Amino acid sequence: MNSYLLLLYKIITYNVKVIFANKFIYFVIAAFLFFGFIITITIFDDPDFNEAVIYGFLVFPGLLLIFYPMAYGIQNDDDSKMLETIFGIPNYRYKVWLVRFVLTIGVAAVILFVLTSIANLTLYRFSILPMLGQVLFPIAFLSSLAFMLSTLIKNGNGTAIVIVIVSFLFFVFAEPLEYNPYNVFLNPFSEPQDMSEFIWVTIIFKNRVYLMVASSLCLLYGMFNLQFRERFV
Repeated sequence: MNSYLLLLYKIITYNVKVIFANKFIYFVIAAFLFFGFIITITIFDDPDFNEAVIYGFLVFPGLLLIFYPMAYGIQNDDDSKMLETIFGIPNYRYKVWLVRFVLTIGVAAVILFVLTSIANLTLYRFSILPMLGQVLFPIAFLSSLAFMLSTLIKNGNGTAIVIVIVSFLFFVFAEPLEYNPYNVFLNPFSEPQDMSEFIWVTIIFKNRVYLMVASSLCLLYGMFNLQFRERFV
């Protein structure tokens, strides 16, 4: 049992190094600094801290954590001359890139759990796991979207530019679609005053279902693109 756990640990640590290009600690530091920066700015505005505000604090560090691995993953393999080797692995799409995708979300979830705990202890008392679960919905969707775009564009810089533009558009439409189930950044803790609780819960449920379906479709389409190895080598 111990040997399996050791092997699993080595697989995870190796893939994390690959995913974050041996700069994992820098991404962790950046996430914490960004989180602290947002909080500091908000404190100067004399805010009324609540769950809706905390949710907004956590989404941005999460996006920062998944941005580089998803946008530059394929290009990093190409630059390191590992792409052809990966294509030689049986079921490479699932054994390599799907595993990396899951690990990226897992790493982001662990770091966000720490940030959520810090916010819970210092800013406002709330239920940590429900908050973390809600934050992961838009992060998982944008991760799968970035992964899909990387299989289409096949260039890290190009993917990064496109995903920044797409994310910016989502942010632009977040305000007019504030209480709409099609809002990617719908804040489930920001309940409108003039809406019944049942309708609000229904909107949240629809939004989360839409994000899960969209995430699955993007991930599956990205995996489908990766089966055409001749396009990448």
